[in-house]
Amino acid sequence: MPAPDMHRALRPLGALDLDRAAALHGEAFTPLGERGWTRQDMAELLASPGVAGLLIQIDGADVGMAICRVAADESELVTIAVRPAERRRGTGRALLAAVLDHVRAAGARTLFLEVAADNPAARTLYEQVGFRDVGSRPAYFRRGDRPAVDAFVMRLDFG
Repeated sequence: MPAPDMHRALRPLGALDLDRAAALHGEAFTPLGERGWTRQDMAELLASPGVAGLLIQIDGADVGMAICRVAADESELVTIAVRPAERRRGTGRALLAAVLDHVRAAGARTLFLEVAADNPAARTLYEQVGFRDVGSRPAYFRRGDRPAVDAFVMRLDFG
């Protein structure tokens, strides 16, 4: 958890934040061997119907971002990225809670996501929130020159 004197701020991810979002994504995923998303990737995704992004900061420093999509009554957590130094401090949980609030407010009744089989911390977080496994995607996450990793498809139903 962040120290009590730290100020955490969450806000929509806007057009002026694309470079910052790309940097966060790269910092979170490039060490795993994945290709970090570029500014252009972020711009194209955020321009898609039903897509929204969130940026979280601590004391003015960017520490995480998430992108989700809502289509009719279903939604998807497209990506969530937290700076490695901020992991296990509540940042991912705060981003996920904001995504849940957003997609519910947009009318979604379910939220889907894919999580890498080699990311037990994220999977545990999702399970704690109520997600359950509904499928898998073999060799879904690329890991550079290492073998690709399977993904668990998880679903959360809103009551």
